[in-house]
Amino acid sequence: MLDLVAGMMILGGLLFYVAGTVGLLRLPDIFSRLHALTKADNLGLGLLVTGLAIQSRDPLTAAKLLLVWLLVLAASAAGSYLIAQYARRSGEQHREEAPPA
Repeated sequence: MLDLVAGMMILGGLLFYVAGTVGLLRLPDIFSRLHALTKADNLGLGLLVTGLAIQSRDPLTAAKLLLVWLLVLAASAAGSYLIAQYARRSGEQHREEAPPA
């Protein structure tokens, strides 16, 4: 039963990664893309970590996975903040589209 729950968590995490990737490619401006990417990736990694921690059944491994997830959350927040500040200051808010042929 635990393997089934772990598999569902891992599958859910992968689906969030796919949703974040689609948001990155389809949304119109940099702020929307950043929002979709960071939210989906953070939740996706959280589900993956939870599924892997359940599957490992080792408290030390689970603690290491949790630490990795927390470090990625911090790095993602800092990186997103820096990208958004740069975009706001430089005025690059909309995706540049190719000129019509």
